[in-house]
Amino acid sequence: MSAAWIMEALLLGLIGIGGGMAVGGGMVAFLVVLDVIPRLAQIAKSPHRVHSLEAAVVSGALFFTLADFMNGSFRLAPLAAIAIGLLSGCFVGMLAGALTEVLNVFPIMAKRLGIGDYIIWLLMAMVFGKVAGSLFDFVWYWK
Repeated sequence: MSAAWIMEALLLGLIGIGGGMAVGGGMVAFLVVLDVIPRLAQIAKSPHRVHSLEAAVVSGALFFTLADFMNGSFRLAPLAAIAIGLLSGCFVGMLAGALTEVLNVFPIMAKRLGIGDYIIWLLMAMVFGKVAGSLFDFVWYWK
């Protein structure tokens, strides 16, 4: 093993751990700070099922994490895959928008960075960056 290989492995591990902590922190913030599970149980008029809902969220996250690590795949009809992908994308986009709206992330960040007058440019840069990244991923990895 060469020193370059070890450094590359350490760097990739650090990036992976950092990304996992960011996603995990966002998930914990979403579930804990906003009380999503208890509110869901309250809306569904089933407060006695809070533990079942929590178990479902944890089980789903664990299952799909393992499926991702093991390169798991599901065989679906093309139209079903398109519908699921569209609905999943809408859900993630609206969830991200709702979180930023509820937590006032952008106004606070813009105020602290001193770019309050340019917040619309910040939002548009994020939107166009997301669209460009998604299109790149779609075109580059399309098989």
